[in-house]
Amino acid sequence: MRKLILILLTSICFISCGKSGDTVPSLPVNFQASLTDPRLAKLNTQGGAVLINGYGVSGLIIYRRPDGVYVAYDRCSSYMPEKKCAVTLDDTGFSVTDPCSGSKFSLADGTPVKAPATKSLRQYQVVTTQFTIQVVN
Repeated sequence: MRKLILILLTSICFISCGKSGDTVPSLPVNFQASLTDPRLAKLNTQGGAVLINGYGVSGLIIYRRPDGVYVAYDRCSSYMPEKKCAVTLDDTGFSVTDPCSGSKFSLADGTPVKAPATKSLRQYQVVTTQFTIQVVN
């Protein structure tokens, strides 16, 4: 009986230690710029978004929501992130699209709004002062 319980517990351990699911890798991000930087000009208006290359997995998206709050996401699509497919801004300015799968994501909170994606974009912390913006994780 004791042997059976040990085998059962060991089996459960091996089954539960499987792959935790496909997620966008967590890489160190520390982007900082002046809010007057020409690359960030679109952030001067609410609903503006900019793409910044060279950070995270596939670059950054920084978005200024209609309520004035800044949010930042990794451009790597959460659908099959191993492909490192970078999402692109839609003409509406309120969403981004994964050109590899057709998935769409809301810029307000990073959630998927069109399948096949089911997970949100990786979000980063945004710290702002009167003159600067910093995106970190």
